Amino acid sequence: MTEAGAAAPRVTADVSGSAAGTPGISLRGVSKRYGTHLALRPLDLEIRDGEFFCLLGPSGCGKTTTLNLIGGFVAPTSGEIWIQGGRVDRQPPHRRNVNTVFQSYALFPHMTVLDNVAFGLKMGRVPRAESRKRANEALELVGLEEFSLRLPAQLSGGQQQRVAVARALVRRPAVLLLDEPLGALDLKLRKRLQVELSQIHREVGTTFVYVTHDQEEAMAMADRTAVMDAGRIEQVGTPAEIYNRPTSRFVADFIGESNFFGISLDGQPGVATLSDGSKVGVPSDSPRDTSSMPTLMVRPESIHLFAPDEAPEGAISARTVQKSFLGSYTRVAVRCEAAEEPVLVAVHGRADVSLEALEADKEVALWWKPEDAVVIVENAHTKEGAEDE
Repeated sequence: MTEAGAAAPRVTADVSGSAAGTPGISLRGVSKRYGTHLALRPLDLEIRDGEFFCLLGPSGCGKTTTLNLIGGFVAPTSGEIWIQGGRVDRQPPHRRNVNTVFQSYALFPHMTVLDNVAFGLKMGRVPRAESRKRANEALELVGLEEFSLRLPAQLSGGQQQRVAVARALVRRPAVLLLDEPLGALDLKLRKRLQVELSQIHREVGTTFVYVTHDQEEAMAMADRTAVMDAGRIEQVGTPAEIYNRPTSRFVADFIGESNFFGISLDGQPGVATLSDGSKVGVPSDSPRDTSSMPTLMVRPESIHLFAPDEAPEGAISARTVQKSFLGSYTRVAVRCEAAEEPVLVAVHGRADVSLEALEADKEVALWWKPEDAVVIVENAHTKEGAEDE
């Protein structure tokens, strides 16, 4: 445990490929401390100009702190913040070319929808004619031009949130910050607005920075996502990269469902030994660091079930625990000596073993393609006390 005043290790997010786009936002050694609590460890991060970027993680991970630092609502303890080539960490929020959409719509109840959208332009002393024109254009963008004369109370929750987005975009900010804007909506409406927000982003080309704890929301909308935990960025990548090739157990566990196996590496490429002595295939380019305790991660949909006498080489023995029909697939939980927790298997469509044979306490065999497994060797920082506060 580090003393309160001690310097925390600097975390550099993996921004491989960032040269493909112009940096819209750059955080350089940015940290935030509240008294003795280190809310955000020093990190470097680049968000490309025009990118839909998500900050994803559980409560208290530092994602909203990062958003507030970009927006200027809090000042960094250390580091620099740049937006489109200009340093802004010493500027107040109103001097930054940034606008924010919060979970609470914060609409003026006595103003019409049009006046709510145009309010920021009015405060900026934009001529009335131009203000109304731009407000109508913003409402058309979010599909609410027919509701311009209504009051907020006459709109649904989803419509009010779209008004809040239009109000934020009407000032044409370089960056739009969205702090869990769909969190108060029901699931069906949230899914619809995810599609609409993605479409709006494509049309306006503004850099979107979106905070959420909902992994599905991030996967559905983001060009890239930063997965955060304990005040640091664990991994940055596209949804496919983060899902298919997580770099830490936390990321693998937080994004989707995962099965974990303790393994040892004997130096032979493409092979790992499970705790029960079974040999299984892993990608040949997997880390070979034998000084640590590596973990093997396999997604439920990557595991194939076989009858014991029909299993291919490299399969491991297991017994069924439970079978659950979930509509688009059947989830089967099995126990095996190589895993501490029940292993989850997602059976889609036709299975290699009949579903009737998967009743409780039936012997089966598990097998996966080596390329579908991921060997995770924890970085040194994940072993540091997350209590470094």
